[in-house]
Amino acid sequence: MKKTKTTTSQKITLDVSPRKVFGKKLNQIRKEGILPANIFGTNFKSVSISVPMKDFIKTYRAARGTSVIYIKLEKEEIPVLIKKVQKHPIHNLVLHVDFKKIDLKQKVETEVPIKVNGISIAVTQKGGVLLTQTNKLLVVALPQDIPQEIIIDISKITEIGQEIKVSDLPKSTTYEIKTDAVRTIISVIEHKEESTVAETAVAAPEVLTAKPEEGAERTTETTAKEGVDKKAPAADAKKEEPKKPEDKK
Repeated sequence: MKKTKTTTSQKITLDVSPRKVFGKKLNQIRKEGILPANIFGTNFKSVSISVPMKDFIKTYRAARGTSVIYIKLEKEEIPVLIKKVQKHPIHNLVLHVDFKKIDLKQKVETEVPIKVNGISIAVTQKGGVLLTQTNKLLVVALPQDIPQEIIIDISKITEIGQEIKVSDLPKSTTYEIKTDAVRTIISVIEHKEESTVAETAVAAPEVLTAKPEEGAERTTETTAKEGVDKKAPAADAKKEEPKKPEDKK
């Protein structure tokens, strides 16, 4: 089930020129379509270079961050890997690139992206959901043997719950995968529908009130009546007695 394929890169070249502009002046050459960059490496004196932006973008897409790039600087051809790409935090434009010079006779360690290929009936016919848990694998190889990507065929996944781990991948004669063997790369899980809210209205909670003690139960009507009765005598007290007629003399 664990059929995989790898693709290796073809020779990629990039023409550059020595750079004599630094600091604040770099913004001006960027506006002119020139990308500032550096080349560094073990036992190698760092070199500042200028790269046409369009050429770098094309090369970057071809190399995919893993392939060896042969930089042509004047009469010299320098094998490098892209080490760091600095981008603008808002506009995502490339501002600067670091290339690392490598020894073609020594193995290097780098991450290689995976690419899913094929159709899984566990997904198309049984309603499963394909889950990619690992996007890149750590690989050790000679620079020219680094694959651009590792293609994983998921057509062998026929049941929900099946997965492809690093240990399921076949051994390669040109590179070694250093990612943990137990790491899951691809799996198919059961599709779980979200719980639906009941359409019936929710009953209002019952309000509990404390009952008055026995003998103390009195209604509002009774209280009001008592209040009237209490005021009645006062009202009667205010009534004046009728005056007696005076005796005529």
